[in-house]
Amino acid sequence: MGRWPDLPSPRYLDLGGRRLAYRDFGTGKPVLALHGLFSEGRAFARLAAALPGRRVIAPDQRGHGSSDPAPPYTREGFLSDLVALLDHLGLDRLPVVGHSLGGANAYQLAARRPERVSALVVADVGAVIEADLSFARAWPERAPSREQFLDALGFLGPYLVDGVREHADGWGLACRVEDALAAQDRLNGDHWADWLAVSCPTLLIAGSDSFVLAADHAAEMAAKAPRATLTVLTGGHFVYDDDEAGFAAAVRSFLDATGF
Repeated sequence: MGRWPDLPSPRYLDLGGRRLAYRDFGTGKPVLALHGLFSEGRAFARLAAALPGRRVIAPDQRGHGSSDPAPPYTREGFLSDLVALLDHLGLDRLPVVGHSLGGANAYQLAARRPERVSALVVADVGAVIEADLSFARAWPERAPSREQFLDALGFLGPYLVDGVREHADGWGLACRVEDALAAQDRLNGDHWADWLAVSCPTLLIAGSDSFVLAADHAAEMAAKAPRATLTVLTGGHFVYDDDEAGFAAAVRSFLDATGF
């Protein structure tokens, strides 16, 4: 299987002169899938292939992939994009899967727009988020080849393949580093109120060796949330890559069990 099996072309939604891109995988029961920082919707191609009978809708969130930049990257800004996309597609209520930034967006959407989210899968992000990604400013803006650019990203290179593409002047991220840092700055903070307000069935997936979601914090999140369960998979923050089969199986089993 290739890195992006059966990758559909992006589609576009106009949001008042700003473009929001999304990919629409498969047919069947709809699922919204939200990527993390420095990534884009095609990161969920392999998950979509592992979910037969599911239609996986994966947007490039604002400032990422083929979507336009949209500062200042507020929490409500991200959520309003998602609601607009669901309205555009005529989807009222559906399960939402999210990783990292996408996971926080997913649980905040479930908390603040509960009528739109029937079930929730949150991958490796906490209810309290404090991350300093300023190291990304040291990354090159472009490199002559994809391999050279990924090498320059160090240990994160293999995990950010989904967010790297060819530009007119070389290979680089599909987002601007400063946009990603602005989004992280607005993401940092205490989000316990949102997490505890989620009323739908919830699966929290944590990587056993994550540098983002500590084991005790993940356990606390699952214990305090009214309808949450915790699954720990072998891997780090990018657990959907580190244990691709285990991640897909956990998502598939959870969605099947909820009936959505």
